[in-house]
Amino acid sequence: MHRYIPNTEADEKQMLNSIGAKSIEDLFVDIPKNLRLEKNLNIHGPLSELELSNHMKNLSNSNKSVDDLVCFLGAGAYDHYIPSIVKHLAMRSEFYTAYTPYQPEISQGTLQVIFEYQTMICSLTGMDVTNASMYDGATACVEAAIMAVESARRDSVVVSSTVHPDVRKVLKSYMRFRDVEVIEVDMTDGVTDIEKLKSLVGSNIAGVIIQNPNFFGIIEDMTEIEKITHANKSVLINYVDPISLGILKSPADYGVDIVVGEGQSLGNSMSFGGPYLGFLATNSKLMRKMPGRIVGQSDDVDGKRAFVLTLQAREQHIRRYKATSNICSNQGLNALIAAIYMTTMGKKGIKEVAEQSAKKAHYAMNQLTKTGKFKLLFDKPFFKEFALTSSVESTRINKGLLHHNILGGYGLDKDYPELKNGLLLCVTEKRTKEQIDKLAQVMEVI
Repeated sequence: MHRYIPNTEADEKQMLNSIGAKSIEDLFVDIPKNLRLEKNLNIHGPLSELELSNHMKNLSNSNKSVDDLVCFLGAGAYDHYIPSIVKHLAMRSEFYTAYTPYQPEISQGTLQVIFEYQTMICSLTGMDVTNASMYDGATACVEAAIMAVESARRDSVVVSSTVHPDVRKVLKSYMRFRDVEVIEVDMTDGVTDIEKLKSLVGSNIAGVIIQNPNFFGIIEDMTEIEKITHANKSVLINYVDPISLGILKSPADYGVDIVVGEGQSLGNSMSFGGPYLGFLATNSKLMRKMPGRIVGQSDDVDGKRAFVLTLQAREQHIRRYKATSNICSNQGLNALIAAIYMTTMGKKGIKEVAEQSAKKAHYAMNQLTKTGKFKLLFDKPFFKEFALTSSVESTRINKGLLHHNILGGYGLDKDYPELKNGLLLCVTEKRTKEQIDKLAQVMEVI
């Protein structure tokens, strides 16, 4: 019946006996009956390899990707250009099959990749130390909040409502099981409400989480937020777009304590939502609270350059219930891709990507608003994303754009009901003047 599962009925019986179960059904006794699917899965009969290959190909062809559409969608995943060298190097078998360096003394290549990645993330953010990498930006933010709670020994964190909605949801999910209260501070005109932040930051607040540029693409007033946070001896956590750091001040310049973010834009493809990588960097004061792995540089017995795992607790590998965290992973291949991208682009390249994205986004905004049919939701300085509003629903606009092979913006009323007909558009360095002009032309007609 199961041609590729070698276990016989006798094997099955022996395994059940060894664990004291009478049948396979006993293995699922803890799952309530009303949650079980009491029928077979709706899967067609067996297919040959050729038939199955064609079937999967037909399914994949029903998707539309950024290779088929002109993308103006951002909101956390960005269509930046990926140099061909990135995939060429990352797909070498010694890279894409490598995993976590549990035996670091024989994993010098893997350790060097992580060391170089960490060095460049520190250069980009201005922070003292970073770990190997996290699952994604959202869980990196969670880890930062846990660090703040452990450091300040307080039981609440404040997060701005201008932080990505999905990041806030993940944060609340994890904090609920640690009995940490997550307090949201309202926004005003697309940015964090400074006066409300002042009123919320009290003796129980361990950390303050701000996204900059925020979810709407707007640049927040980090100077004032830093004063409020540190006057209360709380930890300031900054969620950032790494590409923006090519032209904006580094978080370290604002006195930020922990920097987190989503590293997808550093050479990783959008991939329909993942896998991505999160990054987390901090100052030397908090580095012993940092989860995950840190790779350091040393000398071996022959005096040659060598790489080692440093500042790692034994619990991280063995006594997991005592570990700093168990949701961290080095996301090795994604971090490698980010390292190759940052090496390839260099400081000047990342700066040019950021400048082109910002200039083209402002050009697009001017083209879209000059007819008066679309208006800026928030008249604030922005990086590469901006929010518009009109008399037409965002879903209708996006459907109309799709007919012209354009992937439209993000409908803001899904997460912000008060922003009816709000549409968040993103423009990266990949967009041409002709594509932006066509976007404006099509949207005006819609």
